[in-house]
Amino acid sequence: MALARRKVLMVGAVGLAAATTGALVALGLRRSADRSSEALQAATFVDLGGKTRHLAEWKGKIVVCNFWATWCPPCREEIPMLISVSEKMAPKGVEIVGIAIDFAAKVREFVRDYKINYPVLLAGDNGIELMRAAGNGVGGLPYTPFLDRRGRIVHQKLGALTRAEVDDQLDKMLRS
Repeated sequence: MALARRKVLMVGAVGLAAATTGALVALGLRRSADRSSEALQAATFVDLGGKTRHLAEWKGKIVVCNFWATWCPPCREEIPMLISVSEKMAPKGVEIVGIAIDFAAKVREFVRDYKINYPVLLAGDNGIELMRAAGNGVGGLPYTPFLDRRGRIVHQKLGALTRAEVDDQLDKMLRS
């Protein structure tokens, strides 16, 4: 009987330790996501007209924040899809915001040629560092954090998005 009781106590102790570890890991991930979200919200951008902008302008909306460059083939491939998503989802409170890691003149030409219908901002000299602070440790493109209505990153994708991925994530966010 004493041996069985010790086993139960040991199993309980292991379970408690695992639960505590899981809670601490989840808390660390949440804090990391909060820091990532704060980095994006604190960032200053410039639009193509030279006006200073902040992502906080879109609080209250779901924001698909797409970091891209004109020279990036996967970025170029996903932009027509993002234009389509913008047309379909804007009435539902979803905003696509493109953040270019590139020169203003090249971005202006690209936006005109592709007829981009959503806001495009310039990240400036610290674009790669901002992406890293926002959760993209490798600094690769394209990189897309999805922000909830309070401006918190709830999902992110490094690499080209598919329409199915975007639709799935936005459907989840619109339901919550």
